[in-house]
Amino acid sequence: MDELRSMAVFATVIEQGSMNGAARALEMTPSAVSQHVRRLERQHGVTLLHRTTRKLSLTEAGSLFYQGCAQMLAAARQAESQLTAMREAPSGELRISAPSGFAGGVLGEALAPLLAANPGLSLQLFFHDELVDLTDLRIDLALRAGNLPDSTQVARYLCDWPLLLCAAPGYLLAAGAPQQPAELHRHALIGVNPRGSAQFPLQLTRGEDVVRLRLPARIASNSMLSARAFALAGMGIALQPAPEIRRELAAGLLLPVLPEWRAPALPIYLVTPRRDAQPAKVRHALAALQAALGQCAD
Repeated sequence: MDELRSMAVFATVIEQGSMNGAARALEMTPSAVSQHVRRLERQHGVTLLHRTTRKLSLTEAGSLFYQGCAQMLAAARQAESQLTAMREAPSGELRISAPSGFAGGVLGEALAPLLAANPGLSLQLFFHDELVDLTDLRIDLALRAGNLPDSTQVARYLCDWPLLLCAAPGYLLAAGAPQQPAELHRHALIGVNPRGSAQFPLQLTRGEDVVRLRLPARIASNSMLSARAFALAGMGIALQPAPEIRRELAAGLLLPVLPEWRAPALPIYLVTPRRDAQPAKVRHALAALQAALGQCAD
């Protein structure tokens, strides 16, 4: 590393045309600059510079050596410039992990403007309903739903998403719409449980009234999207994040069930690996997701 430093100093001497000029550019003393050059000459057993009281000139060996030093210095400056650009402007590959429920369109709406404004930025999305190792997958940013386990990662609370019982109009027409939570026992329930259990725990609140149910699920899945698909197909009642089904609700494809009763909201977090500094692509993605997903929860 000392030799690389000396090579950079030597190249700067030639660029600046003098020891004093190099010293000013590098914020060093002229004697320190001279010591770096003499060190290189001693190490390689050649004279690199002709020195006179008026000017410096390269020897033949010095001219050849300078070409390599200049290339090394240019490569170092280019690498530094690329890091600076990455720090200041979103570029490179952005790798995001999220639960499968987010594949329904919210992420696309949040990140499309960021991608459109930054042609040098690409996106890799990974949808997992189980917790994944961010380091193993080289994930820059993860969306997590629900309470988080203790971790060395950095978690930013984003918002609470309301959960809504819903069903297709055809199902409610055939089975009848429940009027009280206890009536859910006679309905086909579509449960989401990461552990694959066929039991569907449900807590509902209306004012000061709290009802806790443990319902058998006719259809059980570890994927929010698959549960939504079965609900849309008229197979039963599902509990879904309201922001993710707003289009289906607006189009009448799904209808609220027991709308005056509330299930506990789903906390949403943005998680990043612990790093001293985040590149621009992560900072801008965090801002875009905070703005879009936080607004969805309103």
